[in-house]
Amino acid sequence: MPKPERTPRAWSSHAGLRAAGVLAMLIAITIVVVLNAFAQQTPSKGLTAKTTFTPWPAGSRISASGGISRSVTVVGVGDSVTSGSACNCETFVGLYATSLASQRGVETSSVNLGVPGWTSSQLLQSLTQPGAFHDQVAKADVLLVTIGANDLLPLEEKQSGGCTATCYGPLVNSVGHNVGLIVAAAQAAHPNHPPTILVTDYWNVFEDGDVGSAENGTSFQSWSDVLTRAESAAICNAARGAGANCVSLYAPFKGNGSKNPTTLLAADGDHPNSAGHQLIASTLLASTPLPLP
Repeated sequence: MPKPERTPRAWSSHAGLRAAGVLAMLIAITIVVVLNAFAQQTPSKGLTAKTTFTPWPAGSRISASGGISRSVTVVGVGDSVTSGSACNCETFVGLYATSLASQRGVETSSVNLGVPGWTSSQLLQSLTQPGAFHDQVAKADVLLVTIGANDLLPLEEKQSGGCTATCYGPLVNSVGHNVGLIVAAAQAAHPNHPPTILVTDYWNVFEDGDVGSAENGTSFQSWSDVLTRAESAAICNAARGAGANCVSLYAPFKGNGSKNPTTLLAADGDHPNSAGHQLIASTLLASTPLPLP
């Protein structure tokens, strides 16, 4: 059954006058409120409105997203792997900085302080004494550390069967101890702005791939693999314990240990080639935490 249509209420002349009066009063109140608010935001006559200008921080730029980002300095320290021995190519330090700029939308610069032959003790000494090396590390926003293989060189001449964990343990533990001190020294170099620190291990502390197998034999290669894994554990435990990030290079180069890394190594079978440096850079980039310092 259809509902009857509702008939609007008729307006009387008195009701219309009352409504008009109320409406006029509301309009007047609104105008007063708006004028009062405007008067509070506008400087008084005779006073000059003061605008504060904050300059961009030194080394900053406007990013594509509209925010401000400063230039990020990447510093690499370590041994001949860091310095790029036997490669004659751009090292992972520079490659990492370039990729970081592209991926994160920041400006970057890089400094490679790798020294062929350096041990963890030599790196620690340079970090803890005044000088150009210490000063350059203190400028790092991101510090890349690869050190420790040369510490184990005294073991290379030992027969693999004659140097078990009891034999190599003290040297491995010493590397771990020094890595922890290296991280602490790098953090102390600029306590107000500690860097993001990425510490790597190794795929092998000695020769590897086809060259390693041909020159040392399978027995030695198996032993050096065990030794490398032991040092990697010591390096990573120390790095993480000191507040750094440990980035393993073992799996990228060798998988679970069965992968032949020859295509990533220079002709000496010991140092990374161009493809190896590219792989190290991409592995470091994938492990870089956010936000950057």
